[in-house]
Amino acid sequence: MKDKIAEERASLNARQSLWPNYSPPEDLVFTHGIGSELFSEDGGSYLDFLSGIAVTSFGHSHPYLNNALKNQADKLWHVSNLFRIPAAESLAERLVKHSFADSVFFANSGAEAVEAGLKAIRGYHAASGNPKRTRIIGFSDSFHGRTIATVAAAGNKSHMQNFVPGDQGFDQVEWGNYEALEIAVDDCTAGIILEPVQGEGGIRPITHEFLSSIRKLCDERGVLLFFDEVQCGIGRTGHLFAHQHYGLNPDVMALAKGLGGGFPIGACLTTKEVGGSMVVGTHGSTFGGNPLATAVGNAVMDLLLEDGTLTKVIEKGSYLNKELKRLQLRHHDFLDSVHGLGLMIGVKCKIPCADLAFSLRNNNLLVGQSGANMVRLLPPLNVAEPELEKAISIFDKTLNEITR
Repeated sequence: MKDKIAEERASLNARQSLWPNYSPPEDLVFTHGIGSELFSEDGGSYLDFLSGIAVTSFGHSHPYLNNALKNQADKLWHVSNLFRIPAAESLAERLVKHSFADSVFFANSGAEAVEAGLKAIRGYHAASGNPKRTRIIGFSDSFHGRTIATVAAAGNKSHMQNFVPGDQGFDQVEWGNYEALEIAVDDCTAGIILEPVQGEGGIRPITHEFLSSIRKLCDERGVLLFFDEVQCGIGRTGHLFAHQHYGLNPDVMALAKGLGGGFPIGACLTTKEVGGSMVVGTHGSTFGGNPLATAVGNAVMDLLLEDGTLTKVIEKGSYLNKELKRLQLRHHDFLDSVHGLGLMIGVKCKIPCADLAFSLRNNNLLVGQSGANMVRLLPPLNVAEPELEKAISIFDKTLNEITR
């Protein structure tokens, strides 16, 4: 009994050593994962349809990714960007080959990748003889990270409070309001940033009409277009990049999350013109693109580019979407609508989404939450069909329990 009390006290002290900015459930600690399953220290098994917020793109402990990391770990961990890193060069070449981009900057996270893109946009205009073009327009309900600049770009007041004095050179317009955007663009506008599928603000794919109008406006006014694909990129929607659904390219794009399959990495992709302005001394990252991260990133690309991988994401996403809509009709008192692309799906609730997420977790299904009162489903891209069926069954069971 004394040993148990001492163990609990040590655990409490350890938790209190962390900043209190997160609020994880105190009684749930995961020890390991295999594929789409997570296992807790009390012996529980959970179906993971959160994937570390769209990070573990091929599930937990994928043998191919594990081997890539272990093999590199036995050779070289870090040298910094003062020296060439062949794995980074290879990964950059592959990202360029399969995208609009001509060059890549590697960082450690999505926020850093977005920050790099914001600097590159302003740097491009300065190098082009337009130093007054510094302002960047974002959209309501967006999320671009938690740094000062990325918070300012999204303009979420609850995230900005106490931290962001002034506007930091950013403006916001209402999502979907082209007239407001057209008015907001002026001679000081450097770029427009958006998520092709909004994540934190609600799983909302942009319409082709709106995106097409934005691309045209940017071309006409000399403004750069920046796609934040930190969450919706890397195969999540069934295309390698979400904007490929629309047949329209950006000038700058940020990637992260799924690119490392669980290992931290971020990437900022740019056209030749934009990337060419970022000369020696303009930007850097001590850890960005290090041998470990880029070894895993290349392994993730191997899996993504295998024949049939992205087609299966579309098929699985279509099945999950269809089944969730069926549940929405059956449980219309609790569920309002289903949104998303591929395996990035949001279910808008008529009850508090936090309550539904909690009840699903109690039935061993892990999901996330999103703006507009949604639960968010982000299963691994290689999730098995029986696991999709099991998730729907748990969803149905949970809603029936709420009814009772």
